Amino acid sequence: MGTIILDGRESAARIKKKLANYIISLQKEYKIIPGLAVIRVGNHQASQVYVASKLRQCQEVGIQSFQAIFDEKTSQEEILEQIHRFNADSRVHGILVQMPLPPHLNSEKIINAIDPLKDVDGLHPQNLGSLMTGVPHIIPCTPRGCLALMTQYQKNLKGLYAVILGRSILVGKPLALLLLKENCTVVIAHSKTRKLPEICRQADILVAAVGSPRLVKKEWVKPGAIVLDVGINHLVNKDGSSDLCGDVDFEEVKEIAGAITPVPGGIGPMTVAALLQNTVELMVHQLNLS
Repeated sequence: MGTIILDGRESAARIKKKLANYIISLQKEYKIIPGLAVIRVGNHQASQVYVASKLRQCQEVGIQSFQAIFDEKTSQEEILEQIHRFNADSRVHGILVQMPLPPHLNSEKIINAIDPLKDVDGLHPQNLGSLMTGVPHIIPCTPRGCLALMTQYQKNLKGLYAVILGRSILVGKPLALLLLKENCTVVIAHSKTRKLPEICRQADILVAAVGSPRLVKKEWVKPGAIVLDVGINHLVNKDGSSDLCGDVDFEEVKEIAGAITPVPGGIGPMTVAALLQNTVELMVHQLNLS
């Protein structure tokens, strides 16, 4: 059997279709509409594209969206004031601050200002703490998308050896906790890890989330492993054109992996699908509908 390409677009479409039907049923029964608020600071091109995609997909499934766009030089106080307004707005059930933020802003303080009950990204310390205890209130979007995609390929992950390249609170650390809950044995590797290729070759599940173009080569991968590529890198060619690639050398690794995600079209769509799911679940929890 050849390598399975884990199609995030197809899987996300199924999730969104089911979610859209659920939102329709909530509207009929409770006369409510889930709401997502997005805060974007500056004119970072990738952030503009990501936010536009998220808001478009909100509309597709029936989620009301709110957007606050700020200039690159906006003060932290102005951002915090907007977060407090969204915290108090009953139409808003989820709040997302698009990263990265300009360097003069304190990302930690901004995230901490979000009401934990509206923290759609699951990055507030209270929500990360709940994830640590194994009883999460909300699961960070990218790790949730990763887990959903890999369990479509292999439902039972019990006993598998998982190696995660990257230790951020966005992906590496929360995904490690999710995989521990699935009874995997988990190793988090990073830039200071010794004998990295050797460690990766032992993995039944290998997740790359370091932002290093095509870092993971064929020699790093155990035959038949599940390989998830979370990286998104823009490479500029000599002619001025650009290519999008992940942290995994896809063409090489697909020859040996049991299943692999492409870039684009793998984890990205699943992350947005998880964002939409989280928004609706936050609303259900806030209004005690379940």
